[in-house]
Amino acid sequence: MMKALHKKTDPDTWKGRAADSVQYWHQAVKCLDNLQIKDAHGVKKIAILGYAADEGVRRNQGRIGAKFGPASIRKMMGSMAFHLPENVKILDYGDISVLEEALEPAHQLLQETTFSLLKNHHFPILLGGGHDLAFAHGSAVMDYLEQKNESFGIINLDAHFDLRPLLEGKGHSGSPFLQLFERAKASNLEFHYFCLGIQSPANPKELFEIAKKTGTWWMDMEDFTLSNWGQIQNNLDAFLGKVNKVMLSIDLDGFSSAYAPGVSAPSPMGFSPELALKVLDYLAKSKKLISVDVVELNPTFDQDNATARLAARCVEYLARRLYSTE
Repeated sequence: MMKALHKKTDPDTWKGRAADSVQYWHQAVKCLDNLQIKDAHGVKKIAILGYAADEGVRRNQGRIGAKFGPASIRKMMGSMAFHLPENVKILDYGDISVLEEALEPAHQLLQETTFSLLKNHHFPILLGGGHDLAFAHGSAVMDYLEQKNESFGIINLDAHFDLRPLLEGKGHSGSPFLQLFERAKASNLEFHYFCLGIQSPANPKELFEIAKKTGTWWMDMEDFTLSNWGQIQNNLDAFLGKVNKVMLSIDLDGFSSAYAPGVSAPSPMGFSPELALKVLDYLAKSKKLISVDVVELNPTFDQDNATARLAARCVEYLARRLYSTE
């Protein structure tokens, strides 16, 4: 019996103003019927893939509702002005979701699909969904770069380490980076993980100890500020100098709840959009960014789609910066 579901994105999800030429994102996006991923030499491709699942959040005792996140982000993106070059194609590969609480088959399909996207020269933008998405995402990047004999790093904008142990042997939204550490260790690969925006009240002492044991780099929320950009830049330079490629994970609960109320674990003490965009710009210019996920949007608790709009703007800004720096 199938334990993971793939569904094409309804083209009506992408809406916006009418225009005679491509002026808005809804005009640029092509919704594909299936996960049969093909290469097209000489064509730059951004792949949008949704993870419409919150089983990992439920396992982690969070507030469910993240499965509605990908559709909400798409709706906010559709009406945004489109500024990418004409030779960049935007392909929407639909959503992967969980059936019958079977998280692991969904992770497997997500991993296989992301690997195929990378192999066929797409830039994957994964929309969540719970942060457990990052385990499948990171596993795909790890496998892809291992074949190319290139080293791999993770940068996570987040209030939480997400290094929690498994629950009864099962992964969840709080465990993806510990799972990736164990996976790298089993393959004799180096593990490079840098978390920006850590909040002490959101991480018990045990997690700081796990962070130390796994060689995790982090910056506390008190240091991750615009006024401290010089030190942030130095730390990013040092981290990027250790790896060939890096994946980015953006957990929306890392932002202050003034900007991102629609998450499972909101906090008034998070970072600002201005600082996050500065990091995105820096990573785009590094030429080392290989993929990104945006996770933990929970539309059930959003206010006037503020969090969905923030997620959409992060995706749009990163895409624009990636292709304006070439």
